[in-house]
Amino acid sequence: MINIKENEKLSIMNHSCAHLLAQAVKHLYPNALFWVGPVIEDGFYYDIDLGDITLTEEDLPAIEKEMKKLVKDGKRIYREEISKSEALEKFKNDPYKIDLISRMDEKNTIISCYTQGDFTDLCRGPHVESTKVLKNFKLLKVSGAYWKGDAKNHMLQRIYGICFETPEELEAHLKELEERKLRDHRKLGKELGIFMTSDLVGKGLPMYLPNGYIIWEELENYIKGKEKALGYKHVLTPPLGNVELYKTSGHWAHYQENMFPKMEVEGEEFVLRPMNCPHHMMIYGNDIHSYRDLPIRIGEIARDCRFEASGALKGIERVRTFCQNDAHLFVTPEQIKSEFESVVNLILNVYQELNITNYRFELSLRDPEDKVKYYPDDEMWNNAENMLRKVLDEIGIDYLEKIGEAAFYGPKLDVQVRPAVGNEYTLSTCQLDFCLPMKFNLTYIDKDGEKKTPVVLHRAVFGSLDRFIAYYLEETKGALPVWLSPVQVNIIPVNNEYHLEYAKNLFTDLKNNNIRVNLDNRDEKLGYKMRESVMKKIPYTLILGNKEVEAKTISYRKYGSEETITISKEEFITKILEEIKNHEFAN
Repeated sequence: MINIKENEKLSIMNHSCAHLLAQAVKHLYPNALFWVGPVIEDGFYYDIDLGDITLTEEDLPAIEKEMKKLVKDGKRIYREEISKSEALEKFKNDPYKIDLISRMDEKNTIISCYTQGDFTDLCRGPHVESTKVLKNFKLLKVSGAYWKGDAKNHMLQRIYGICFETPEELEAHLKELEERKLRDHRKLGKELGIFMTSDLVGKGLPMYLPNGYIIWEELENYIKGKEKALGYKHVLTPPLGNVELYKTSGHWAHYQENMFPKMEVEGEEFVLRPMNCPHHMMIYGNDIHSYRDLPIRIGEIARDCRFEASGALKGIERVRTFCQNDAHLFVTPEQIKSEFESVVNLILNVYQELNITNYRFELSLRDPEDKVKYYPDDEMWNNAENMLRKVLDEIGIDYLEKIGEAAFYGPKLDVQVRPAVGNEYTLSTCQLDFCLPMKFNLTYIDKDGEKKTPVVLHRAVFGSLDRFIAYYLEETKGALPVWLSPVQVNIIPVNNEYHLEYAKNLFTDLKNNNIRVNLDNRDEKLGYKMRESVMKKIPYTLILGNKEVEAKTISYRKYGSEETITISKEEFITKILEEIKNHEFAN
């Protein structure tokens, strides 16, 4: 899906369409007041104060109709630069615009507004020349949004929309939005019984149901098996820590806005942990190490908690508590290349096995002008960034450099995936860190007998298991590969009176081979039970009738296929066990 913000022409059109929306709303609701209407990756929105009036989706067609009238009228849009005092006078009846203007620096800011017909709005621009080019738009939804994104402020109404150059582009986009709805992991999670949420438990705190926990457990076992084969040692650490731990690591100074408030217990201050590296630093520091011990690879499926604004929460993709597939590799400088290459190879191996193909690499660097966000040590940063560039070049990884995206303690390699629906985001990461080992006074005895400071690689392959499950559900439309499916085989006897005993024996044989199997012996019609098996996206549905009972065979349909295949029970068990063992992707 196209990123509107990154396309200059579409960005201008969409921002102009946000003003068209505001003008139409002002015609229909004369007392409306307006906050901001920016372009976003998916189009635009405008935050509006309508007093006691609450909009619903049913109100959008009327607003669209008024927007179309304005397009047909085709007023020119013109720009005017004004002084701060003029701006304050012009918008004196709009407290939201007054708030914006009051915070502007008149000496260093050009204050401008745009007018189209009877509507004038404060804006930097640019805009299209006339409203008549804004023909191909669609209002998508309405939701609530706190003023300035602060839950302490009152709620505004946010109307989302999209605008394209041609009707064909708009139609294609709307079709893609429908596809998004079908793939939305929140919809699939509910239909397939994978997870639930409850406001009584708390926003952003999902709970995994039995089906979801099977997927979780399989992924955890899968990645731990990969790590163990590479010499990782797994640990278990608590999901909170003393505030002093995070002051030592630097997270308290650089990351506090993403953390939950501290708690005081018996004179000690604790905080729910946002990441695991401080705990793993302490584990390394628990013993004396020689250079012969390194690399030391510490892994953990670790529970973390980070504050996310309620408006940003999304199913299990954006949450307030999640489990990272985390690891910290303590290495000598000479081992950086080989260990970093090993991490990249692990990521590529997992992506290949799980059929993840639409991804790219980004090298995230600090912004040297930002003296607040990043640990202040130019020599350390230059050393780390140059070393990472060199390693990536030597192992032949193509990457794009991104300034200002590094962790506060070091540069990192991010793997950006383009999911089947929605916008690109980071899935896997590997970070190079010279900073935290120094902060925690970590050492090893080098071959010369001197104490040296190790280098740490922070890495996550799945990122968080929660986000990965959301990603994978949307990639597969919920039709998970056999090894991940909560129910792998569904057995349906055609007639319980004649075929149930054979079905029960087959059920036992499959269960004894650790195959997750369901026996549907309900008193329902065969067609109904088969349709339900398809709705549940079960990889294999077995149909057992007279022919199968007499020949001691099975007939199965694979999810997504109308073909019925008959083979022996032994062949089927061998086939499905091979698929599970090889982590085959396709159903």
